[in-house]
Amino acid sequence: MDTQNSLGKSISAEEMENIKRHIPADEVIQKMAEFFKVFGDGTRLKILSYLSMKELCVADLSLLVQMQQSAISHQLMLLRLNRLVKYRKEGTTIYYSLDDEHINSIFKVALEHLQEL
Repeated sequence: MDTQNSLGKSISAEEMENIKRHIPADEVIQKMAEFFKVFGDGTRLKILSYLSMKELCVADLSLLVQMQQSAISHQLMLLRLNRLVKYRKEGTTIYYSLDDEHINSIFKVALEHLQEL
């Protein structure tokens, strides 16, 4: 049985079901949307960019991004909650880095895509 779409082209019910089986579940799609929302802020992207090069503390990031430490800390908290960055403590200093190589890969792919435009 064929189903007509708005362009008048047909896709069989079997093909439609096959396509549907290969996309993530709605819950996963929602989590992905929330994940990508975090990338929608310039300050967070700057932080991720700096952290892709080197592990840094809040004071260093504050100087690099030219924002108050409290604002940087707030952004780092959001990045941590979304598992984009991790931290380690050394004495009283907390150092931040990208959570894993996947985050760096996502960042690089986005840059490559934009450079193609």
